[in-house]
Amino acid sequence: MTHKPLNLALQGGGAHGAFTWGALDAILADERIVIAGISGTSAGALNGAAVKCGLARGSRSLAIETLEEVWTRIGALTDERIAPWLNSFSPLAVSQAVEMSPLYQMGDMFTRSVSPYLTGGMNENALRRIVEGMNFKSICSDDGPEFHIGATNVRTGKIKLFTRGAITVDAILASACLPTIFPAVEIEGEFYWDGGYTGNPALFPLFDPKLPRDILIVNINPLERPEVPVTARDIQNRINEISFNTSLLRELRAIEFAQRLIRSGKLEQGAMKDVLVHMISDDALMRQLSVATKSVPNPVVIHQLRAAGHAAATAFLDRDFDAIGETSSVNLTEMFA
Repeated sequence: MTHKPLNLALQGGGAHGAFTWGALDAILADERIVIAGISGTSAGALNGAAVKCGLARGSRSLAIETLEEVWTRIGALTDERIAPWLNSFSPLAVSQAVEMSPLYQMGDMFTRSVSPYLTGGMNENALRRIVEGMNFKSICSDDGPEFHIGATNVRTGKIKLFTRGAITVDAILASACLPTIFPAVEIEGEFYWDGGYTGNPALFPLFDPKLPRDILIVNINPLERPEVPVTARDIQNRINEISFNTSLLRELRAIEFAQRLIRSGKLEQGAMKDVLVHMISDDALMRQLSVATKSVPNPVVIHQLRAAGHAAATAFLDRDFDAIGETSSVNLTEMFA
């Protein structure tokens, strides 16, 4: 059997991270793939921690089980007997129902107008209880893939990477800390917000020479939308998507620039790592959803996202497995033309 090592770059996006859960299920089930490094932000950090937790103990099946445990606690319904019922709902209809519900609209208005520092314990991070139940001895282990998570330093505006023993419950919560909902997370005297503002996810830790050339990005925020948003809510939703894709596009542009220098001979071979880029995404599905289903986990949407992520990863492996280690399956020159 041919084994191909690669790195995973896992984007954040709240409950839409269930798409990444499905993609990881398919990747972990394919024994030809060896996961060498992981960089994750927000939901990507949580998914990455689950994968690291299992692989550090030498078990793909444990990684798959840990992912399911985490997402079941978030709100997934994993009983396949109810799958037909879950699939009977349109993701667009569910997203609109959540977005237009009076409870969501009141909560959204409240978080936009009231500081989380004034609400006391009202906004206790429910994610904390889920993260505290994870096996941090395995997550921080030197065994298994190299693992990095990113958060944004509120004071400096720079990205902060946490790895090995620095990955704690608070580090994962910092990576997922939305500033309009939760107070900044304090770690060793510094304060942090969601890592998506500065690296969603950070690719540069995966440029380490000891890691493989290939980076597989699991993207859950639509890069493009064909229509110009005109309603206030659609405009806010698109602003959210653009802001959380900006850092990723910036790093991809840097990779494309380095590739051009290498191909033209202006940069000596070996002077800079020639990174190969691959991507798993489903923009058609993600365009039907909004920021509402990112912040309000819905069992129907989680189920459909997981299935879509599994299908997208399976399609990538069927179509582009041979490209791994040889060439990028994402045309960055075309992307930035």
